[in-house]
Amino acid sequence: MIRHPHHFKIAFALALSAGAWGIYWLPQRILVEGGLTGGWGTIAQMIIGFLILLPIAFWKLIKKKETGFGLPVTGLLVGGGFICYALSFLLTDVVRALILFYMTPIWTTIFEILFLKKRPGLERVLTLGLALGGLWIVFSKQTIVPLPENAGDWLALVGGAIFAGGMIRLEIVKTDGVFPIIFSFFFYGALFNIVAGFFLVDYLGEIPAIEAFISMSSFLFVISVFYFIPTAIVILWAPSKLGAGLCSILFLAEIVVGVISSGILTNEPFGWREIAGSSLIVLGGILAVVLAPKEEKLINSNTTNF
Repeated sequence: MIRHPHHFKIAFALALSAGAWGIYWLPQRILVEGGLTGGWGTIAQMIIGFLILLPIAFWKLIKKKETGFGLPVTGLLVGGGFICYALSFLLTDVVRALILFYMTPIWTTIFEILFLKKRPGLERVLTLGLALGGLWIVFSKQTIVPLPENAGDWLALVGGAIFAGGMIRLEIVKTDGVFPIIFSFFFYGALFNIVAGFFLVDYLGEIPAIEAFISMSSFLFVISVFYFIPTAIVILWAPSKLGAGLCSILFLAEIVVGVISSGILTNEPFGWREIAGSSLIVLGGILAVVLAPKEEKLINSNTTNF
């Protein structure tokens, strides 16, 4: 992959969008407090996004253009990974969910080697080391090795691996613009969420009353239209321009915002570990953008289909 002409602008937009997702835990908890338990607040957001984009999909279908219905693997990977992440906030601490999900740089590096036959350079080793070192500093106050301890932890960890696979798909899939990708994310993500909600009913609770959906409908619409959809477009579009590996490191901006916001707005701690760890993550992200090679080195000329 040759470096995009607008490499730095796209990287900056991605960092901002990822940072915005760092406060996603807050609307999740607001929805729960409003009665949308069981992850149904997330399902509602996905369905609203799907319904908003559906008329455009029908128009594209009439024009015989790509809609996103034909991207089930991509949609299930990026949508399913995100759903696991969103549900994890309801079952574990914010910081634990963020850190376990954002092991994605490790997963993407492994997947790039296996499926894209890329050879990580020294700059990847350096930036990955800084980012993961920052994660470890934040997490090591509880345990030396960040192992899952509950259902929410496992959802975050598995979701990160699934989402990393989705980013690899986003890097290699060829579509007519970003619309098919964002539509497949909402459509297949909603399906994944409904199935996951039923499987995890013992942890998340039963389907809430219709009154809860009605009372929270305005809030759901606002966060879907002005927050969720715009940031998702940037996050799902960027891997095809920057590469999955670099994007996975820039996504760590979400941890910085998440750790700071949870420390300010909740009783979760925010001290020297969070400050030092966040600083290393930011430094790793900056260096990842600046040191990104102008052209990726491949292990061989043939890539594996994924």
